[in-house]
Amino acid sequence: MFSVIPRRWLILLAVMLAFLPVVIDMTILHIAVPSLTLALSASANEVLWIIDIYPLLMAGLLVPMGTLADRIGHRRLLLTGLGIFGTASLLAALAPTPALLIAARALLALGGSMIMPCVLGIIRRTFEDERERAMALGLWGTVGAAGAALGPLIGGALLEHFWWGSAFLINVPIMLIVMPLVYLLLPRTEETTSGQWAPWQAVLLIAGMLSLVYGIKAAFGATQPLYVAISVALSGLGLLLAFVRLQLRAPQPLLDLSLFSRPAILAGIIMAVVASGALAGVELTLAQELQYVMDKTPLQAGIFMIPIMAAAALGGPVAGHLSHLCGLRAVASLSLVIAAAALAGLALSDFHHPGLTVPLLLALLGLTLSIGLTASSIAIMSSVDASQGGAAGSMEATAYELGSGLGITLFGVFLSSVYSHTIVLALDMTPSQARHAARSIGDTHVVARDLAEPQARALIEAGKAAFSSSHSILLMTAAALLAALSMVVVYLLRKRPMPH
Repeated sequence: MFSVIPRRWLILLAVMLAFLPVVIDMTILHIAVPSLTLALSASANEVLWIIDIYPLLMAGLLVPMGTLADRIGHRRLLLTGLGIFGTASLLAALAPTPALLIAARALLALGGSMIMPCVLGIIRRTFEDERERAMALGLWGTVGAAGAALGPLIGGALLEHFWWGSAFLINVPIMLIVMPLVYLLLPRTEETTSGQWAPWQAVLLIAGMLSLVYGIKAAFGATQPLYVAISVALSGLGLLLAFVRLQLRAPQPLLDLSLFSRPAILAGIIMAVVASGALAGVELTLAQELQYVMDKTPLQAGIFMIPIMAAAALGGPVAGHLSHLCGLRAVASLSLVIAAAALAGLALSDFHHPGLTVPLLLALLGLTLSIGLTASSIAIMSSVDASQGGAAGSMEATAYELGSGLGITLFGVFLSSVYSHTIVLALDMTPSQARHAARSIGDTHVVARDLAEPQARALIEAGKAAFSSSHSILLMTAAALLAALSMVVVYLLRKRPMPH
């Protein structure tokens, strides 16, 4: 059967299978957060780092790994990344403390950062025809969305019968299947580029991003004095500015910032950051709402989230077709406007009585954000030639991961801030218990375990009421941000030619 399929499509199959576990790992954790929070007694800040260290570290590593892939070959780096990812998944599943889980997630990020740019770079190198490339990127987006759709369902089913670590352990058998396929299907010889590889520049980028995010979390979460949080955040911003200055002066920069001078690439990057951030933030917020507030099991929460994930799986091929039919500018901007309307509708909806309205809004949100993400990919990859495929692919993947990380951070700290000012606590709690319980709904449940039944029940009910009102404010704010982004995209893509 494989002999009649053109080799380029077999290569696409191999890299999509390699990409699948990376995507599953990102969404499967959203369902597992309440379970691991209670099992490890993790604080709100630790939970945010458990989730955030993966996309943020990947965002800093993707650019140098994309450059390294161009130097040593995509096949070699892809196989190495798959091996590291499988090993890190095993370590994460067995982690006994939040700190060790964060460390294992950091190792997962190292493996994922090797996989992501190789996938996009290989697609760019393999498909020269623009129409076929759009179709290939659409299929890639579909697999990514399908993996995201499977993540909550798989996670919910596993957590229904096993401990939270099974959400990570599922990656190990996937890797054992994918690695031989990649080894056999990808060509063993490929063009590589010469030049130096400067990983220390990546250290500067990572240190800047992590310092900035830590400062934001510390300031809003009150885990450090305000002057310390501001100092760390400003230090991170200074490191990022130093990285940009270094890239502008370097003869062989790690990140080719000249690519940002092309409006289509700039629009694609902005869309990727904001749309992926909105999707990650909404999914995490919804997973907590369903389990903490509505008392659903992980499996029930996964089933409830099917519309947003299943509809997102359709966005890839739909975006590829519509961009040729209607033009990239119209598809990109309208997808963001409709996604903003869906978010606003969800902010005003009653999740306790969803009816048909909530599933339809979730499906509309998943579809339009997926279309927006695929449109951003088409805008970026169609604006570079094949020799820049690795750099553009790593830049795009960086935007996805940075968006996810920042989305989770900003959603998390905003939600915690509103929650702490909204929750009404009982007067008979100690000051220490009150401070702990007010940080997040996860902390509220942890504190409630140490209280007597009537007091514990009253605290949990207060937490549920505060979270419901907090998440409505959060979703409406995200809707306004997406609507504003659509106007930016219209402006940046104003010179994009219309299809004939």
